[in-house]
Parts: sequence; C-alpha cells; structure tokens
Amino acid sequence: MNDPPTVVKNNQTLFASYNQLKRNDIIFGRIRLNLGEEHLLTDLVERGIRLTPSATSQLASRSKVFQARIFGDFMLTDTLAIYDLHSLLLATSLYRKQQHTKVVMKHDRKNGGVGIHLFNDIEELYNLASCTACSFPFVVQPYRDRYRDLRVIILDDYVEAYERINPDNFRQNLHCGGRASPHTLSDRELTFCREIMQRGSFPYAHLDLMVTDERCYLTEINLRGGLRGAKISGEEYRKKIHAIDERHLASQMA
Repeated sequence: MNDPPTVVKNNQTLFASYNQLKRNDIIFGRIRLNLGEEHLLTDLVERGIRLTPSATSQLASRSKVFQARIFGDFMLTDTLAIYDLHSLLLATSLYRKQQHTKVVMKHDRKNGGVGIHLFNDIEELYNLASCTACSFPFVVQPYRDRYRDLRVIILDDYVEAYERINPDNFRQNLHCGGRASPHTLSDRELTFCREIMQRGSFPYAHLDLMVTDERCYLTEINLRGGLRGAKISGEEYRKKIHAIDERHLASQMA
C-alpha cells in the first residue's frame, strides 16, 4: 500500500523538508516566496508535488508580467510584457504602426494603483527607460479612455461585482479616491471571468475588468484582494476561502 501524502501547511515546514518532499505530497496554501524564488514553483511541479492553490495561480497573483503572457488573449490587443530595451523598442515600432498614442505602463509587482503610469506616447516611455534606471520587466498597453472598470469577486458560487468610479483620476481605484457602485454581471461577463479562471487554474479570484461597448477585457487577476467596496465581510470572505481550500484538499486526499 502506498504511503499517504504528506500535507505541508506552512512555509517553515515546507522549507525545512523541501528536498524530502515526494511525488503526490501536497502543499496547502499560498507559498510565501522572496523575489527571485519563483523558480521553486517549477521545481515542485516537475517533481509531481501538488499545490493548492495551483502554481500558475500563485505566480500570476505575484506578477503582472506573467499575467500579460498567459492571459494575453483576454486583455486589450497589443498588451505586451516588456523585459528589456530591445523588447520595448519592438513595442515602439508596433505601437506606431497600429497608431496607438497614449500608453499605460504597469510595474510588475506594485498594487493599489501606485505602479501605473500614463505616457502621451510610447517614445516617452522608451526615452525614460533608456536614460534612467527604469525597472524591468513591466507591462505596456494602449490607453483607453471610455470604459467601465469592474471588480469581480468569485468564490465558487458566491459572485459579487461592483464598478469603480473615479472622475478625477484615470486609475479607477478606490485607494485613489474613487467610489464603488454595485454591478450585476451579465452572462457574458460571468462566462468571461470563468474562462480566465479556468485558464489560470484559479480556484477563486478577484478580477478587474475593462468593459467597453464592444467586449470585456481583463486588466488584472489575483487570488486575494482588498474588500473595499465589496458587500462581503472580511470574516465571511475568509470562511469561504477556507471552505474552498479544504474541499480542494479533501479531493486531493481521496
């Protein structure tokens, strides 16, 4: 009879027994990693160790650049991950060809709106990156000025959405002075969110959507996020997350 899998539930135990973990062992809960340690997720998956939540969802929650790579089909056309000056130069040519003017640059690991910058032209961004210590990698995308900004929280069958409105800042962000207005998701919007979660193996998620007259676009996704503007309480939110995690663990132990 095979030995039951070891279940690791905290970082201290994980790294104390890291090299002794075996195929089908389970790491339960998000792994706290330092910058540059993300490659450990690849090692764990390659060794057949199971992660709850998935390695892909954990990495995507840490990196906007990774999101741009794997969710590109769900984002604004010509949203690009920029790794160095060469890739930025290629993006400059593409944006000029497509006649994009204003562009948005997103720092890889900054949240709350503090890592989002607006440039009148991609050449401005290229000049800044060329002449200063601009931090790579980052995300660049065309600027849109007419859209609705939706925050969607999906915890299994619990779904909540609200629009974030800030007439004084292009960052439609509650931390920057915006307000929240409840929103009822259409079938199209909910299906769109579910497809994104399936692509990234997200068991639950906070999603930010840009909604135009033509379609929906993903701007960001995370396993966890702030609840400012949401109806759900922090306690209820934590209980639902815990229940989902426990159910996933039970299914893996079966």
